[in-house]
Amino acid sequence: MSISLSFIPSLSLPQPPSLSCSATVPRRCFSSIRCGPRDNRGPLLKGRILSSEAIQSIQSLKRANRTGSLSLSLPPLRRLLKADLLAVVRELLRQDHCTLAVHVLSTLRSEYPPLDLTLCADVVNALARNGEREEIDSLIGEMEGIEGGYENDKALAKLIRAVMGAERRESAVRIYAMMREGGWGSESWEADEYVAEVLSKGLRRLGEEELAAQVASTQRIRIRT
Repeated sequence: MSISLSFIPSLSLPQPPSLSCSATVPRRCFSSIRCGPRDNRGPLLKGRILSSEAIQSIQSLKRANRTGSLSLSLPPLRRLLKADLLAVVRELLRQDHCTLAVHVLSTLRSEYPPLDLTLCADVVNALARNGEREEIDSLIGEMEGIEGGYENDKALAKLIRAVMGAERRESAVRIYAMMREGGWGSESWEADEYVAEVLSKGLRRLGEEELAAQVASTQRIRIRT
């Protein structure tokens, strides 16, 4: 008996799903992110490193200022080294916290006299830039004196320019009075030509013609001698 092979059931295997070219693949959208400063603060100067004590002092000053207990932060400030106090003042100026900078400057002046006139000029410029010009008169009014010397004369010229730029007549007159009390224009403290020129022009611009003439006469006496 012959066996017919004509009938063999076909095995149908499942076909894989076809990938249609027209199928839409969801696209991911990426938004560009730009990193930049959060405010108008300037960058830290190269090489400037704040100690942990200085950072903690800045943070505590800001908290005290918000809560109205700023005067209570003076004792901890007195425990800081001079370098830390200087760093705190400059960092507060960089962040435009001028009131806090003046607060620390008063501690620096009392703990480590005499006052750095260059730093004082930076504070005056910051106060003028932030519209706190009346604070300039208070700052200069609390100064007890000005000493002479070559390096100090350069710092003094910077302070005078800052005060004149802020147009603070009272502060300009106060600085001139402290200079005369310190012996400026005498043998002990020879009147620097550039300082006299900046002071004379500034006093004249602020309406102090008589004082400006006194400064100019001091230069004339120096030239004759």
